[in-house]
Amino acid sequence: MGESIGRRRFLGYVLAAPILVTAAEFGPRPAAGAGLPSPDLTKLVDLNDMLTAAALPTSGLISVEVRPDGTVSFALPRAEVGQGITTSSAMLVAEELAVPLDRVRVALADARPELLFNQLTGASNTTVATYTPIRVAAAIARRRLLDAAAAELGTPVDALTLKGGVVSDRSGRRVEIGALAEKAASTRTRQVPVELTARENFTVIGRPHNRIDALAAVTGRKVFAMDLDVPGAKPAMVCRPPTINGRVGVVANLAEVRGMPGVTDVCVISTGVAVRAETFGQCIDAVRALRVSWKPGTAEGKSDESVLKELAAAELPIGPPPLVPAVEGRFTFSFRGNSALEPNCAVADVRPGRAEIWSALKAPIVAKQAIAAKLGLPPGAVTVHVTEGGGSFGRKLFHDAAAEAAEFSQKIGKPVKLMWHRADDSRQGRTHPMATSRVRATYLGGTVLGYQQRHTSVSTDLGHGLGEIITAMAARLPVGDIGFSETFFQLSQSMPYDFGFSTQLLSETGKSFNTGSMRNVYSPDVACARELVVDQLAGKMGKDPYRFRLDFLRDERSRAVLRKVAEDGEWGRRMPEGTAQGIAFHGEYKAVSAALVEIDCRPETVGRPIRDGVTGPRVTKAVFAVDVGLVVNPRGLEAQMMGCVMDGIALALTSSLHLRDGYFLEASWDNYFYTRQWNTPPDLRIIVMPSTADEPGGAGELGVAASMAAVACAYGRATGTMPTRFPINHGTLSFEPKPTVPPIPPSPVDGLKYAR
Repeated sequence: MGESIGRRRFLGYVLAAPILVTAAEFGPRPAAGAGLPSPDLTKLVDLNDMLTAAALPTSGLISVEVRPDGTVSFALPRAEVGQGITTSSAMLVAEELAVPLDRVRVALADARPELLFNQLTGASNTTVATYTPIRVAAAIARRRLLDAAAAELGTPVDALTLKGGVVSDRSGRRVEIGALAEKAASTRTRQVPVELTARENFTVIGRPHNRIDALAAVTGRKVFAMDLDVPGAKPAMVCRPPTINGRVGVVANLAEVRGMPGVTDVCVISTGVAVRAETFGQCIDAVRALRVSWKPGTAEGKSDESVLKELAAAELPIGPPPLVPAVEGRFTFSFRGNSALEPNCAVADVRPGRAEIWSALKAPIVAKQAIAAKLGLPPGAVTVHVTEGGGSFGRKLFHDAAAEAAEFSQKIGKPVKLMWHRADDSRQGRTHPMATSRVRATYLGGTVLGYQQRHTSVSTDLGHGLGEIITAMAARLPVGDIGFSETFFQLSQSMPYDFGFSTQLLSETGKSFNTGSMRNVYSPDVACARELVVDQLAGKMGKDPYRFRLDFLRDERSRAVLRKVAEDGEWGRRMPEGTAQGIAFHGEYKAVSAALVEIDCRPETVGRPIRDGVTGPRVTKAVFAVDVGLVVNPRGLEAQMMGCVMDGIALALTSSLHLRDGYFLEASWDNYFYTRQWNTPPDLRIIVMPSTADEPGGAGELGVAASMAAVACAYGRATGTMPTRFPINHGTLSFEPKPTVPPIPPSPVDGLKYAR
């Protein structure tokens, strides 16, 4: 970008097309001061920076199209899975193009290998990476429309106004942008300069807006993969092994099951025995009827206890005992489920020489390329459509449902609509890995001399890479996987406090499990352990936990969110015995957050019987403050942070998987205790801090860590004992009697009793 291009001036393209189509060239130059050395690697470059930089070279392939009917269309190369990015993207277009929000049509782009790293949805990167390219493309379209209107009306451009999708001049003559769409088009692609709207003139960005898909969602008209009417695609399910990653040995009654009512096809695939029928109910009946002898899985015989021993053996040394006072802690984090509200599902139609896939995919390029290789087809013969998803939490970074659907469809020569049973996702799907974190902090007088953290985790599968096949394959290599894990860890974990010499190191072990990131890869566990030790440090050094954090946080922006929750949450107020407040901080991806919670650990609360639920400690109040820089949609950010608080409560108190003999005992949300209505704090406040930043920071993954840590700290203060195992209720819950594990358990689960 030339030196003549300022902070709001960019280059882009008007594309050769019959109607107006425009695109950005690339993103802005780094802000002043970027790239200066910093003792904290994430201050120099973090994971979000890396993903944004990787996306820049292909941002010019993201285009905005003005249609003759006056609507504006935009194909977003990311996956909408409930986080609201179609709404925020539509707001960016509406702002720069001066059209009503309801006239912007945002679709999800099919898998486009030419986009390379620009089609990966993760690490809270979508709004950060696309903020400028979308605005540039829309601003170029605005300029082209004004030029066309000037020619149409015989009026200079500077005498025209574009507002509400209508161009008007000072005499009151008007022309709709739809009528200008063809006139503003170009017969050749050419580069043009453009100036973006100044922040002080924003009328859409920064204003709260309801989601553009809200009505469709609440009326049942929102379309997911399972709602698609693909001709001939009938329901399909897979009979899966009783232990993790087991394989089919012998199927004793294939012919019998093929003859069951409604069943059209049954065959063995790489992950189990697939069944296709007229209804999903008939699929379930057929799966339950199958008699399969299974080969051992990858986690055969393993349990929580044996995995913990493996983690202990893999822990990196923390050094000899210090010669000065120290606070130490070792924390255990259980396996956690990664199942979204929408079951894992995909539609596939594979015929000789071609394949077509529909699924909610956050790494669709990897899916397209890997499925093509699996089917023996050239990538160009495989079309992958990205559908909207009903949640993800990292689950939909993996395309296993799409791969199974494609394999099954190819084997039977018919289209299928494949869905995982909820129990499949709990037992064979992706989990957040079990981990331990050992922390040591040394201090002397009023100074913290050093902070050491050794985080040891079951290996996190980052096999989606950076969104395309080369890095995806590299992430699965014996050395490549370590490199990816270390990169993700070091580029996401920061030290927000002035704690002298500090190190945070990762060690991973065990590739027996199907793991993945779950709304942050490492941060909730790492930050929870850190904040608990910070509370202990404050006590040892004779300081209030809030004041201690305020004194040691490195920057004023971080201190501001902490002050805000302390003020609004009335930190330090008198509370009954057995209840307490907890406060915590977390910063990530150029954003900062703080949480204050109040918890009730009194016997009458902990022992309260809850129908089909679990009690234990209850969070009664949560105050959460967040500063993410420029906020595109405050209402959407508030909703995301509410979800983060619910996740944090779940991870701290109730939400985990129990591993026994190579399988997880939980089968669905009837015994996997995510935050429920009784566990939700009656007093919940989200505070979006004002910011003068010109660009947004990452938000979607930010709040889980601070919320989880605040709950843990509150529990420690209420009980007088620092919690060391999470979720806190994990060790107080047991399964009796030892259950049998049918491929798909009836509901309620036969033989599965969950008792306190």
